[in-house]
Amino acid sequence: MACAVSTETAGAAGPGAAAPARPFDLDTAWQLHPQVSVRPERFGALLYHFGTRRLSFLKSPALLRVVSSLGDQPSAREACRAAGVAAADLAGYQGALATLAASQMICERSRP
Repeated sequence: MACAVSTETAGAAGPGAAAPARPFDLDTAWQLHPQVSVRPERFGALLYHFGTRRLSFLKSPALLRVVSSLGDQPSAREACRAAGVAAADLAGYQGALATLAASQMICERSRP
């Protein structure tokens, strides 16, 4: 089963999408899960999790930039800022990242 991840709000995840267990914390350090492979595409990217065997589609190149920079930034909020996400668009990216966290494509990064 594939999961399409979008920055659109109001039900953008689609029917049957996993709802996040808790609100996504933009001020936490996140990273791409170590078992996830990223294949950039014109529309965004394909993510494949080798542990769960799930496939996700990132529906925008901007979301790919955010996800790709998560491991290099102190928080998801800073990853969004570094990728050029406008403050007005942050809620959509927060929702997309929450979907990725719920499907184990990204995970919290422990702080040293």
